[in-house]
Amino acid sequence: MTASHRDRVAIVTGSGRGIGQQIAIALARREARIVLVDIGDVTETAKIIGQDVLQVRADVSSEEDWAHLAQVVNDRYGRADIVVNNAGIYPMAHIDQLDVALWRKTMAVNLEAHFLSAKHFVPLMRKHKWGRFVNVSSNSIGLPIPGMSHYMASKMGVIGFVRGLANDVAADGITVNAIMPTITNTPGTQGAPEEFLRSVWEQQPIRRFADPADIAGPVVFLTSDEAAFMTGQALSVDGGLYKVS
Repeated sequence: MTASHRDRVAIVTGSGRGIGQQIAIALARREARIVLVDIGDVTETAKIIGQDVLQVRADVSSEEDWAHLAQVVNDRYGRADIVVNNAGIYPMAHIDQLDVALWRKTMAVNLEAHFLSAKHFVPLMRKHKWGRFVNVSSNSIGLPIPGMSHYMASKMGVIGFVRGLANDVAADGITVNAIMPTITNTPGTQGAPEEFLRSVWEQQPIRRFADPADIAGPVVFLTSDEAAFMTGQALSVDGGLYKVS
């Protein structure tokens, strides 16, 4: 395995399982130093990686937790190079069921957390004139899925924030991109009806259920030196399902 990320300090949120876990593993295999961040337990991910990792329990919707995370990373490594904002929630609720509390919680976790990550980690990246943000959006923003207006709004907001932030930090050697995964075979989707899952992937040119490793690969690229001239972009990673018009 190539050491394309050797000694880069990579913070991955939602890394206790699923897509975040696979992203952390893929970056570790390329010799990045990994910071596992999750509101839950990350020991299984750390065990799979099999090397020294920094484990931080944090609620990504909390600015206090982001400030603490940045301090811990700075104290341990003196730098931060990569932030992957993967943590997210996706509670289905039709508009007549959607209340203000759920709307605000979805925005806090899925969108505001991305702003907080930049607020607290851009200064560390600027110290070394190099940085990579990869923020997880969703291809659902272009699909006819009912009961997800709050989720789609938050994920569309991610793309707007990525494009704006890219303008602010380009001169500092920092790139900011988004990925838009399809529904993926993770613990969070295992309760979804089989007919719904099949209806999704049968519309894809690549006709199979996405695996978390399929999503991790593009993140590895976007966080590498090879992607230095790519910023402000939203990359669909969905087997060809969502066609941008």
